[in-house]
Amino acid sequence: MIIYKTDEQIEQMRKSAQLVSRTLTEIAKILKPGITTLELDKIIGQYIADNKAVPSFLHYNGYPYNSCISVNDVVVHGFPNKKELKEGDIISVDVGVILNGWHGDHAYTFAIGDPGAEVMKLIQITKESLYKGIEKAASGNRMGDVAFAIQEHTEKKHGYGVVRELVGHGLGRSLHEDPQVPNYGKKGNGTKLKEGMVLAIEPMINLGTRDVYTEADGWTVRTRDGKPSVHFEHDVAIRRNGPDILSDYSIIEKAEAENPDLFTQKKQVSLPLA
Repeated sequence: MIIYKTDEQIEQMRKSAQLVSRTLTEIAKILKPGITTLELDKIIGQYIADNKAVPSFLHYNGYPYNSCISVNDVVVHGFPNKKELKEGDIISVDVGVILNGWHGDHAYTFAIGDPGAEVMKLIQITKESLYKGIEKAASGNRMGDVAFAIQEHTEKKHGYGVVRELVGHGLGRSLHEDPQVPNYGKKGNGTKLKEGMVLAIEPMINLGTRDVYTEADGWTVRTRDGKPSVHFEHDVAIRRNGPDILSDYSIIEKAEAENPDLFTQKKQVSLPLA
């Protein structure tokens, strides 16, 4: 069942989403070679607590950490651990919070040092695909329009693997609500988008095959071929006049650009996109 939100409830959700954005910004400031994902997870948990919120993920269906931190070939749901990050690693940091009873949930992929032009291109195209999907998240469109836009930009134009087993979702007082938000599909198909929906749109795109597997811990999802995967996610409300992005990448991007240990498109001399 889809739960539609009022304007007032969406504004509460914006506060939750922007707390996630600020949390990811704190991580963007400190990411560097030698830091561990377990250290990052502890910082995330403390920052959320300091802002009078609760981590959405901690104890969710038994999940034991404050965040999901996925490195290189881990698609999503990576367990924070004591392994030190190194030059060339890419890291998806996925954070959820509950603030005043409402969830915020989104993710951002960072590059420590230069992972190479091929991987940086994957990061750029995946991020672009998120916004192409969001452009279609308008009242009166169908979920397939969002999904097709993401798939077309990543799989059809660039030959990347679009993960099928994991999808985005509705968001509200629960972390996962209806409807599901796939990253592949056909125009004009699927759930009709209506004002008051709030969606977590999150392309999960692999450099190689779309095939994935889940490790014995029951959570960690990896690419079948061991090639890198990239994950971006925004919280989006469907409004009368179009999509309303509740989360804020601009503050994350600013901190990312100012961190000398992080590699971004602007720090590259050139990036072949053809």
